Amino acid sequence: MFSAPLSLTTDTAYELPSYLHESSAGNAWVDAHLNGRDIHSFLDAPCFDANGNLWLVDIPFGRIFRITPTGEWDLIIKYDGWPSGLSFHPDGRLIIADARHGLLALEIDERRIKPFLTHYLSQRFKGVNELVFARNGDCYFSDPGQTGLHDPTGAVYRLQTNGSLQRLLDNVPSPNGLALNHDETMLYVAATLDNAVWRASLVDNGVNKVGKFIQMTGGYGPDGMVIDSDNNFYIAHAGLGAIWQFDRRGEPKYRIDSSRGDWTTHLAFDPGDPRTLFITEAQTGSVLKALLPMY
Repeated sequence: MFSAPLSLTTDTAYELPSYLHESSAGNAWVDAHLNGRDIHSFLDAPCFDANGNLWLVDIPFGRIFRITPTGEWDLIIKYDGWPSGLSFHPDGRLIIADARHGLLALEIDERRIKPFLTHYLSQRFKGVNELVFARNGDCYFSDPGQTGLHDPTGAVYRLQTNGSLQRLLDNVPSPNGLALNHDETMLYVAATLDNAVWRASLVDNGVNKVGKFIQMTGGYGPDGMVIDSDNNFYIAHAGLGAIWQFDRRGEPKYRIDSSRGDWTTHLAFDPGDPRTLFITEAQTGSVLKALLPMY
């Protein structure tokens, strides 16, 4: 196998203020996903806007937050949903992957949510989770619902700019985070409950040559992913409290350990400093920060 990766650690960048803590008693999402555990939040899906603000979701409580570069938390909206993914559309709208309602669009100035895509062939989705936009505006999103190895029917879709919706995969045990390589010829899928990352070659009418790219072990499984300009992968390993960096060949180079809890859910590069990663850690309601080496 491979040599042990070099080890890095994180610092705490931000922490959800106590006045924004919620009670999870009777929360249906918490009952289904965390066995009714007592939590005050579950942060995920960090992404930056053009002004350097960090956006993230609180899944079980239907909240979208914006953190300013100086660390102020702003509750943008709270609504009847389970948002788990965020990405900015090329037209500036913030698109939300919501397990209850499908894809939603947040009109930021109005702080109002509208439907973006709610069904496929007249049927509701299982429970969408993550999304990523290609440079041409195509939107890729995962739809795991409650799938897993017991029911490997999670799906991945591509919504093209012409409005055509394609189901690319329908056999994934809990598809989660998504990432495109730099030239956008490959789609990578975090198959959380297979504890693996799958790779699919993109073609005009869908995908081919789908295979397992990285097999992971321990924890709960891979969650959010990002890829840098050199096609290095950064994978949030939920339940293990770690971020892994793999190179374009799938060889592990760095392990970044959480300085807080074990539920590292997703990550985003600082647009002002591509060596800095921001990581959501859901167990403590924190956003962590890691500085990557220059080499």
